Amino acid sequence: MTVPPFVRPIALIDCNNFYVSCERLFDVSLRGVPVIILSNNDGCAVARSDEAKALGIRMGQPVFQIRELMQRHGVRALSSNYTLYGDLSRRVVEVLHAWSPRLDVYSIDETFVDLSGFGDGMEQHAARMRSAVRVETGIPTCVGIGPTKTLAKLANFAAKKNPIFSGVCNLMAPEIRDYVMRRVPVAEIWGVGRATAGKLQAQGIGSAAELRDLPLPLARKIGTVVLERLVAELRGVACIDFEDVPPQRKGMAVTRSAGTPMTSFDVLAEALAAHATRAAEKLRQHGLVAGTLTVFFHTNRHKPDRPQHSASRTVRLRPMSNHTFDLVEAAIAAAGRGWTGDPSGNGHGYVKAGVILDDLLPDAERPALLFAPDQPRDARLTTALDAINDRFGRKTMVLAREGVSRSWATKADHRSPRYTTRISELPVVRV
Repeated sequence: MTVPPFVRPIALIDCNNFYVSCERLFDVSLRGVPVIILSNNDGCAVARSDEAKALGIRMGQPVFQIRELMQRHGVRALSSNYTLYGDLSRRVVEVLHAWSPRLDVYSIDETFVDLSGFGDGMEQHAARMRSAVRVETGIPTCVGIGPTKTLAKLANFAAKKNPIFSGVCNLMAPEIRDYVMRRVPVAEIWGVGRATAGKLQAQGIGSAAELRDLPLPLARKIGTVVLERLVAELRGVACIDFEDVPPQRKGMAVTRSAGTPMTSFDVLAEALAAHATRAAEKLRQHGLVAGTLTVFFHTNRHKPDRPQHSASRTVRLRPMSNHTFDLVEAAIAAAGRGWTGDPSGNGHGYVKAGVILDDLLPDAERPALLFAPDQPRDARLTTALDAINDRFGRKTMVLAREGVSRSWATKADHRSPRYTTRISELPVVRV
C-alpha cells in the first residue's frame, strides 16, 4: 500500500491500562489478577485491569458498591500513585523521541507520533517503536495509524480490541479503514459523548462508518461544528492540528478532595495554602505569572441529607505574580470572603477545595504597573524554596500556613511506593 505524498500518517501510541501497568511493573503479584486503581480518597475505581473489567467493574464505580465483589474474586485495590505514573509517562515519551522528530503528547498515556517519510515501512516502524517502549520501560502499548488524529484514535481502539492486528492497526488503506469502521460502535469514537451518541442513534447512526457518511450540514445540526469537524476527520480530512509545540497554557488549577471534612476556617486555610503553593510552583516551572486567582470549596453533594454549602471567590493579582507568598495571601483572603459562620467551625464539612489561576502570561511579558509596590517580593526566596524541594523531595520545606497535622490531606491508604522518584522508596532486591 502506497501512501500519497500529501497525506501525513499519524500514529497514536497508547499505554494499555496504564496505571495498572505501572503498578504491575514493580509488583509481580499483581499480574494475572483483577486490579483497580482508586481515585482521591480511595473512593472510586479510576483504572481497571482487563481482569477487573471482565468482572463488570465500571469506570468511576464507587468502592462501596463493589466491596463484596472484590472480596469474592480477590480484586486488588491500590490508591492512585500519580508521582509514579507521571515519571513513567515521561520515560515513555523519552523513548518515543528516538522514533520520530515530531510528537504531540495528548495525555499521560497517549502520544501522537508523526510517521511522515516512512512510506510503506510505517507499520513495521510502529511495531518496532512499540517493542522499544516495552523493552525500555516495561509498559505495554498499542498503536493506531491513520491520516487524521480521529482515525488514528479509531485505529488504536481496533488494535486493542482485535488480536488480528497484533497491537498495530493501520487504517491508511481505505478498504481496511472501511472494514474497521463498520464494526466500531459510534459511541466509541473519539469526541462522541453520551448525549451526542444518543442523538446519533436516534437518527439510526450506530457505527463509525454510518457517522462518516452523515451529510455535513446534518452533522452540524446535530452536534454543531464540533461534530461536523469529526465527520470530516473520519473521511480523512485533517481538521485537528498536530501540535508538536505545546500551546501556552491559559489556565491552571490545583484541587483536592479532603481526607477528613474541613469544619473550621483554619483547616480550610491550611488546605488552600498548600494548593496555592503548588500552583505557584507550577507557574514557575512553566515560566508564567497569573493575573487572576479563584478559590472554591464545597460540601459533599452526594449526601443531600446533610447541610450543603459552596463558595467561590475571585481576586485579581496586581502585580501579576508567581510568588508563593502572593498566591497564598490572595487565596486565604478570598476564602475569608466566602466563609460563613464561626471561624472555629460552622457545622459545614467541606470535602473539596481548590485554587484556579487564569490570565496567564510569560513572566517576561508581565505588564508594568504605573504605581508598583515599594518593596516587591524577592524572587530569591522562591528560587531557594524550589531548589530545596527539588533536591530533597516535594514538601521538604513548606510554609507554616500549611499546618503540621494536615488533617485535610487526601487519603491514600493503599498507595504503592514511589519507586522511581524517592530514594527512600527504591525497590529492594533480595537474593
